[in-house]
Order: sequence, then structure tokens, then C-alpha cells
Amino acid sequence: MGDPWLSIIGMPDDSADALPPASRAALAEAEVIFGGPRHLERAAAGARGRAWPVPFLVEPVLAERGKRVAMLVSGDPFWFGAGGSIIGALDPCEWRSLPAPSTFSLVANALGWRLEEVTCHGLHAAPLAQLRGVLRPKGRMICLLRDGDAPAVLARFLCEQGAGTAQMHVAERLGGPDARMRAVQAEGFDLTDVQAPVAVGVELPEGIGLPRAPGLPDDCFASDGQITKAPVRALTLSALAPRRGELLWDIGAGSGSVSVEFCLAGGCAIAFEQHAARVENITRNITDFGLNARMQVAHGRAPEVWAGHPLPDVVFVGGGGNAALYDALLPALPAGTRLVANGVTLETEALLAQLHAAHGGSLLRIELAQAAPLGTMRGWQPLRPVVQWSVTL
Repeated sequence: MGDPWLSIIGMPDDSADALPPASRAALAEAEVIFGGPRHLERAAAGARGRAWPVPFLVEPVLAERGKRVAMLVSGDPFWFGAGGSIIGALDPCEWRSLPAPSTFSLVANALGWRLEEVTCHGLHAAPLAQLRGVLRPKGRMICLLRDGDAPAVLARFLCEQGAGTAQMHVAERLGGPDARMRAVQAEGFDLTDVQAPVAVGVELPEGIGLPRAPGLPDDCFASDGQITKAPVRALTLSALAPRRGELLWDIGAGSGSVSVEFCLAGGCAIAFEQHAARVENITRNITDFGLNARMQVAHGRAPEVWAGHPLPDVVFVGGGGNAALYDALLPALPAGTRLVANGVTLETEALLAQLHAAHGGSLLRIELAQAAPLGTMRGWQPLRPVVQWSVTL
């Protein structure tokens, strides 16, 4: 591994005296020490200390290449830590990591929770809405929060999600002499003197969370009515077959409901939409589901609107499109791309039949009906049939 110039040191919350020998040696040898004010003080960095810029940047560290440099971070540098922010700019021989127990480990050990059964979330700069997709009955979460005011905000969020009876274990400064753990229900949260660094262990009640199967109720989404309805959306998501980390192009996204559910299943998405009002609805849905890091919306007409965007693994054409769209789209997609197109008009049905004949895949006609009043009784009200073409190019 050579002789790395950068040491990424996981700090406990008490002092540098609690560091293992290798970490203490790296700290003693460092010519420059980067860290937050609390860590720099406890490491007695003195004139060698450099406080992290706000907002956080790694460029000041890279500018010191050639010197002995130490980065002080909390606990495990690669579990929601600063280590992952810098190594992309470094060769493997340039750095080494000297971790300490993570805050997640400290909270789990304080509460006696099996860490493999807990979901862990770094929410220093992320919206609480991203928790919406992981809430589950009687689940447990550990959330790292940005400051002492954030637990109260988390409590309000839990109440808004119907989890007011959740038990919150507010953990302050774990691992040091000022450590404190207090429990309170979300709906009765009344702690006003919470000290950072802070994490919260959450025990969720029964009966909460989004369904895990595709086809969320239509009223979960902001929409002007241009939305793939829940039963058809469930079949569409099944055909799209999302896998974690895959990128979806959602062309003619409407409300973006298919993109949202694709992201909730682990993927990422770009929603392309030409109507400004629908772009606003898509943006609201991105925010409401906490998907800002995984989903984006692009306003414009196809095919110009997708120029410059990374190529997808999966494509959904929600309105069926026309011949000109497919003439531009199909040559642009790499081999192996999965494509699903839904159509509701006779013209689109004929086009999708032609594309199926030329490119293969599967062609389905989806016909559904729902119960509705029929005089003094009830009968079946047919819904508009949908033709769905799916193919791997």
C-alpha cells in the first residue's frame, strides 16, 4: 500500500487518549489536521488544526497532498461518514482508514438492539421525507441528526406519518463522559436541551408505512388526473422489473407515479414531462417521498429533452408515444435496455403492435372493470383498456 499521506481517523467522543495506538500515532505525525471544532479541540490540534468549511468540501484536504494529513471524523468514516466523500479523488495508496465504533453501533449497544435488524439513516443534510419509504410496523430505526433541534422535527414528522406513539430514544454525545440517553413518545416530545452530536433510536408502532407491493393508491400522489392508475401501475412496475441502482427514463411522466415507485423499489429515475403544471406535481412528489437524491424531473419535449442525460437501464413510455418518438428513441438505447410502453388509443395500439412485430417482446391487452352503481343495484364499469408492449432490446 505504500506510505499514505492521508489518515482518516474515526474519533470517539471523549478525547484522543481513547484512540487505539495506530490512530494516536497518525495524529501525532500529522502536519495538518482537518476536523470539526469539537474534534480538533479534543485532539489538541492547536496550530495544526483546520476546521471543515461550511458547506463541507474535501478540496482543502486535497490541496495539502504531499504533507502528512489527518482527517478527524465521527466513528466509522465509511458509514455515512466523510471518508466516502474523498476517496473518489484519491489512489488507494494515498490513504488509510482508522475507524472507531460508529454512532449506530453505540446506540444499538446502549439499547440492546440487533444492528442487523435495524435500518440506519444519516440525516445530517437529508430530508426526513426519505424515511417515508422505510417506515414499517414495529420496525426500528437509528437516525443520525444534524443538531439538537432536529429530534423535535423528527417527532413531528413521525406524528404526520401516523406514528405518534413511536418511542424515541434520544442519544446525546454517546461514547464520551457527557453521554445521555432519554426516551419519549413522538406525540409527547418535550425535550428542549438536546446536545449534539445526537442520534435517535426509533421504535415504530403497528399499522404504519407504505405497502411494499407496487401499485400505491392514486391519492398518495399529487396529480391533475394524468396518472397511471394503481392496478395498471402495479402491472407496469412488474414489467419494468426494477433492480437496485438501475436508472429509469420515464417519458411522458404525467405525475411521475411510476418513477416514484421505481425509486422506492431501489432504482433511480429521470421523469421527462413537457407540461409545466405536471412538472410541478412531479417535483412535489419527489419532495413528499424524500427522493431528491434518486429522482429528477426534466421539462421539455422528447426527443430533445433527454439529450445529455445518462443512458437508462429501463425505459417507460407512459402515453404510448408516436412513430417519431420511437424512431429517435430505439437507436439511442444500448443493447440490453428494458422498454415498457403503455397505450390507450387505437392509434397507439396499432403502433405498439407494429413495434412488437419488428422487435419482439411481449404485447398484452389489460382490461379491468370496477364495481359501480347500476340503477338500484351494482354492476361492472369497464375501465379504458391498456395495451402494453415490453421488450429487452
